[in-house]
Amino acid sequence: MAEAKWYVVHTYSGYENKVKANIDKAIENRHLEDEILEVRVPMQEVVELKNGVQKASMKKMFPGYVLIHMVMNDDTWYVVRNTRGVTGFVGPGSKPVPLTDAEMAPLGIQKEELVVDFEVGDTVTVTAGAWEGTVGAVQSINMQKRSLTINVELFGRDTPVEIGFAEVKKM
Repeated sequence: MAEAKWYVVHTYSGYENKVKANIDKAIENRHLEDEILEVRVPMQEVVELKNGVQKASMKKMFPGYVLIHMVMNDDTWYVVRNTRGVTGFVGPGSKPVPLTDAEMAPLGIQKEELVVDFEVGDTVTVTAGAWEGTVGAVQSINMQKRSLTINVELFGRDTPVEIGFAEVKKM
């Protein structure tokens, strides 16, 4: 299988979050989780001075653009290109050009080797988010998405829930 790379998608201005949500939904519906790994709208914290009061807010780093970490093939290209709000990939003609590691470095998105001490069957406690305090058994580990799937009890049934590595600790 080809290696996943970061690509830039041009969107209608103001549609970045809608495009992200639509692509995430298409990934789920078409089961492309292993091919389209991550969709990001890069944000940065900006301190504004309004009426003499400093206020921190999040602003889009690149209005009109969305970053996608994906394996480029005909299926993934079609799904992204035909998403409502997408005008096209950044690159000459219809050929998307992946970002280089040097271009990714200032964005704070870098390749790093991750060592995880979780294994399938381990019991973990969720430390943040909506499932905080929940205990569950690890069912699967996705290194690319940096997440675990754990079973939690919901309405008397075991329900699989995907949780990021940073949100759990081993018991």
